[in-house]
Amino acid sequence: MHRLETRFSEWVMRYRLAIIVLSIVVVAASSFGVQYLGFTPDYRVYFREDSPHLIAFNQNEATYTKSDNVFILVEPENGDVFQPEYLALIEALTEEAWQIPHSRRVDSIQNYQNTYAEEDDLIVEDLYVDAESLAEEDIEYIKSIALTEPLLFKRMISKDGRATAVNVTIEFPEVDPQGELREVVAYSRELVKKYQEQYPNVRFYVTGMAFMNNAFVESGQSDGSTLFPISFLVMVLFLVFLLRSLSAVFGVTLIILMSTATAFGLGGYAGVLLTPGSVSSGQMIMVLAVANSVHMLVTFIFDLQHNVAKVDALKESLRINMLPIILTSVTTIIGFLGMNFNESAPYRDLGNLVAVGVFVSMVLSLTFLPAMMSFLPVRVKLGEDGSVKYLEKLSLFSIKYHRRLLIVMCVVAVISSVGIPLNTSEEHFTTYFDKTVQFRIDSDATLDIMGGTFQLTYSMPAETAGGVSEPEYLQNLEKFATWYREQPETISVFVFTDTMRRLNKNMHGDDPDKYTLPESRELAAQYMLLYEMSLPYGLDLNNQVNVDKSATRVVVTIQDMTNNELMALEDRAQAWLRENAPASMKTTGTGTLMMFSHLADTNTTSMIVGSVLALIIISAILMFALRSFKMGLFSLMTNILPAAIGFGLWGVLSGEVHMGLSVVVSMTLGIVVDDSVHFLSKYLRAKREKGYTTEQSITYAFTHVGKALSISTLVLVAGFGTLMASHFAMTTDMAILTVWIIIAALVANFLFLPGLLIKFDKEKP
Repeated sequence: MHRLETRFSEWVMRYRLAIIVLSIVVVAASSFGVQYLGFTPDYRVYFREDSPHLIAFNQNEATYTKSDNVFILVEPENGDVFQPEYLALIEALTEEAWQIPHSRRVDSIQNYQNTYAEEDDLIVEDLYVDAESLAEEDIEYIKSIALTEPLLFKRMISKDGRATAVNVTIEFPEVDPQGELREVVAYSRELVKKYQEQYPNVRFYVTGMAFMNNAFVESGQSDGSTLFPISFLVMVLFLVFLLRSLSAVFGVTLIILMSTATAFGLGGYAGVLLTPGSVSSGQMIMVLAVANSVHMLVTFIFDLQHNVAKVDALKESLRINMLPIILTSVTTIIGFLGMNFNESAPYRDLGNLVAVGVFVSMVLSLTFLPAMMSFLPVRVKLGEDGSVKYLEKLSLFSIKYHRRLLIVMCVVAVISSVGIPLNTSEEHFTTYFDKTVQFRIDSDATLDIMGGTFQLTYSMPAETAGGVSEPEYLQNLEKFATWYREQPETISVFVFTDTMRRLNKNMHGDDPDKYTLPESRELAAQYMLLYEMSLPYGLDLNNQVNVDKSATRVVVTIQDMTNNELMALEDRAQAWLRENAPASMKTTGTGTLMMFSHLADTNTTSMIVGSVLALIIISAILMFALRSFKMGLFSLMTNILPAAIGFGLWGVLSGEVHMGLSVVVSMTLGIVVDDSVHFLSKYLRAKREKGYTTEQSITYAFTHVGKALSISTLVLVAGFGTLMASHFAMTTDMAILTVWIIIAALVANFLFLPGLLIKFDKEKP
């Protein structure tokens, strides 16, 4: 191996000019593919095409109305919607909301299709029109309907009547998803802004699926355009301060940019669609590219300080670092490729993009970087680096107190392991954004006023076409709705039986005693036909009943809850259906929230499998490459400890592990392995090539690789620390946990690994 490393370093120096030219050509050609890199805000891309939950969701939307919506909540400051001024506002807003691009349906208390009997006729009309001319008794009637009708109460109007909503159902053509979403959001904001100026004494809150999707997009774009560049700049400034060589920093910067551009360019050629979940891959590539370059340059500068010729210093740096860089890069690539076990395409794309970026940075660090540095002027101060003395003292400390440090680190590991089970896979979508984000502000206000906006949908099948008119079907449907209304998590239930009860009352002269379900199939079918024929365009029964009348939709509005709480509620619903409903009515709940709840559960399992498998493969590679089972085992123990400390601490302080944190293990695994591999490689080189004792080899590793490990750790902590300023929880939480693990990795290598080596590697060289 020694001869191979020497020959490779000589080959790079011999053909350095050709390497530079070839690298630039390859990177330029690859980077050209960036123009084909797409971006999509569609949350469906997080699911496999064969996902049963996605299939059920798509079938539900194809059968009834779409779930994408804009929900505009209107709250007068005086706390009373039922005044002519505010009813007129709702009337005007309802009419103008139809102009929102791609609107499919608009619902409000104003255009609620109120029914009543007039002699033998069924009258179906808007609850009110021309609000400004309404008499006081008219307003009282409107109020009585709005606050008692199940299809409106706590759905379109708050229980205390202080606020009401205009809900716009959106059907995107999906020709240009990002452009269509941007168009809907921009128009809606301008519409609300217009009414806000006209009614300064009214508060408007805008939420809904369209705005939640947009919040994800805007957060990702905001981080990509501001925090990621700032993070990059902070890392560069730290490199300038720590390396004290502009040429070296220029080299690192080039490797970072070239690796990122190549990975994204190849991703563009492969047709990758970036999402808010995968856009952070660029930041990860930048971070991981730093480590390889820093190790090369620190060794190079160290030799220059000891009066070694530039080319010879580059050769020696290549010789010493080639194996560790290859090992750390390969293990990092394996860690990220383990993300292909993930159920979500965006996270598979993220893993693959970062794996490509790490591979490119490895190749460039071993070829382009030393070749380019040979032509750049590098000025260093001759003499021993001041940091070496401190590292030597630290090594002597870790050697002298190795038993105590081993005990302390083992105690920390045990305590941390207690906190790990406290972590649970939980998705809390509104809290993905901090309280400065407008979507979060509006969503929190809506939740406070309306009690809940999240929905769970069931398509309840009948036995035959037209079977929804069967009395038995309607009775079972009513029982299911009643059960759901009794659940503490339920805000409201939108069910077809409420419409049938109202129609039955209307067709019996509005007799309150007849607010019951029709007694025969014929009556129910007649009522439904008469009602449908009276409904205006855009407000048909398609949001409740399918085309051939073989199924109806039940929409349950629930409180804000985590994915685990939602799945527990669904389990109770399924248990009730098994015990109380006929086999023909068996169905499962669906909806955006339900899909992501199942996804979070399967993602956690798949990521654990992927991470464990990656760790096993990495350990086998290290044992083989280091030519020592024992060293591979030491590395494995040192690699597991930081993640255990990080997730243990997270379990105690938070405990919520969302999809954004699922990438932390794969990402930090490469950084953690980087530390242990470089330390052990220098340790083994001292033992095998120089014949040092265990203690001397530890000191050699500290003084020859400690600075590089410290610099890369400080730079990465600075880069990720900047990301903590993000308004997006997926980014901030990932940054916080990553910083903890990176720091723990350095501590483990400096204070835990030496103790293991002294205790279990006492053989003479």
